[in-house]
Amino acid sequence: MAKSAPSSRQSARVVQLRKGATIEMVRLTCPDASQAVKIAESFGTAVIDSDGIRDLHERLVIETADALGEGLGDKAMQIHLQRIVGAFVGSAHGAGQFYSRAVTEARDATAKAANDARDEDLDGPVGYDSAAQRKREFAADMGIQAHSLRMAAEGAVAAYAQVIGETWKPFDRPVEQPGHSLSRKAAEAQISAFD
Repeated sequence: MAKSAPSSRQSARVVQLRKGATIEMVRLTCPDASQAVKIAESFGTAVIDSDGIRDLHERLVIETADALGEGLGDKAMQIHLQRIVGAFVGSAHGAGQFYSRAVTEARDATAKAANDARDEDLDGPVGYDSAAQRKREFAADMGIQAHSLRMAAEGAVAAYAQVIGETWKPFDRPVEQPGHSLSRKAAEAQISAFD
């Protein structure tokens, strides 16, 4: 019987990546300028300067890159700005997710309050807002915050493109699985008991 030739294929190791937030994800979860104005007008809060926030953060990242220009090489600058912009985008994405949950809770509380048969959802004592009203106001505050952070992230992303010359993409880092190798070692130790 002939021996089969050893396989030249290496055993492939699949590495899972932890996906970072993208600017598209931020745009899907955070209110845009028109929605932020609508929220501010509906709840009687100040209308924020969306373009001013965006422009300020764009200038901030560009001026940071200019200041570091002589001290960092091209690759080091790219890595540094990658991290800086990633922090802005990640912060905005987290705020957008929190805002989405706050809106869901406000809608649920408002729907429950509309049911006349539920005593626990009636208006609060005189001088106090109902729970549903407080949840709506909280969601409005979170919406304005999420929008502000979205504008900061968009400014940072625009600056990255201007400084580096390419579109910013999140760094996808490998997922650490320390238990994975430990369980493999435990399995080998258990199997060796049968030898």
